[in-house]
Amino acid sequence: MGKKALWLVLFAFIFGAVNCAFATTKGLSQIVTPDLQPEGDLSLSLQVEDKLIGNPYQFQTELGLTSWAEVAAFKGFKPNELIFATEIGLLKKEPYLLSVGFANWSPHSHVDPQPYLEAGYYTTHQKFIVGAVHVGYRNEAILGYAYDFNKTWRAQVDFQSGSGNSSTIGVTWNITPDFQMNPALYVTNDKPHDILGYVVFTYTFHLWAKDKPKEDLTVPGS
Repeated sequence: MGKKALWLVLFAFIFGAVNCAFATTKGLSQIVTPDLQPEGDLSLSLQVEDKLIGNPYQFQTELGLTSWAEVAAFKGFKPNELIFATEIGLLKKEPYLLSVGFANWSPHSHVDPQPYLEAGYYTTHQKFIVGAVHVGYRNEAILGYAYDFNKTWRAQVDFQSGSGNSSTIGVTWNITPDFQMNPALYVTNDKPHDILGYVVFTYTFHLWAKDKPKEDLTVPGS
């Protein structure tokens, strides 16, 4: 299948409709993370969550366009909505990461993009994340920590400030290198601090650049 045909298939998926699973666990339960989807990898996810967290049934697609850029689309069913996000890696020289992007843009629901800036310090086992996101007329803090026991298991916690957000605790299980499950519990910031359930299943397809060495790069001109 040619590259042009692959693009047609991809956009049919997205517009008919992040979390991802690569060789190691990746992604936290609530917050965006500064590490990017590998180039040419397309992840398809099914997310089921309490309606107080968000759309209870949601399909997600996430594509690594280049070594420093990714896009994502989310299709919710109750209510019917279509959400877009993107991320650009300004610095990808581990252990230091720095990314910008926007999340939760829903033209269908008249919700503006929420821009964010996020930094990470990633070692073999420990991942630290700190950043901020602009939501409506306020800025919210985002914090995260993950511990990778091995390529199969990760424990993770994260937090986003502001009303309507939560603290979370969860695990990521790479059942195979390409199939991943992430269950978590959310504790809402708003009183009476409800405890809510969440789980997402993800399968990743390697569309191109599968065997290309992954180098530490910065964005041209950054």
